[in-house]
Amino acid sequence: MQDQKLYYSISEAAALVGVAPSVLRFWENEFDALKPVRNRRGTRSYTARDLELLHRIHYLTRQCGYTLEGAREQLRQQPEADPRADVATRLMEVRQFLVDLKGML
Repeated sequence: MQDQKLYYSISEAAALVGVAPSVLRFWENEFDALKPVRNRRGTRSYTARDLELLHRIHYLTRQCGYTLEGAREQLRQQPEADPRADVATRLMEVRQFLVDLKGML
């Protein structure tokens, strides 16, 4: 469903995760592990690893109800992705695909 690109812009990453770009900028300040690559102009580029982390943060904060501190602690305790987060990620990808498909119709 999702193109496998090396880098995603902040707007692409935000759309894939299902949040506004401002949320990604906020999470970047709150989670030390989230460090997107920046070019000389300061434009952020997100890798597949960054997207996986963003999906986990989204899952923990929005679906499981963790606070930011609680989500940070969960990420420290479980560096590997939760299988439920993988399912949530796939569902978000399917949703985005359907929204894109609807827009083309």
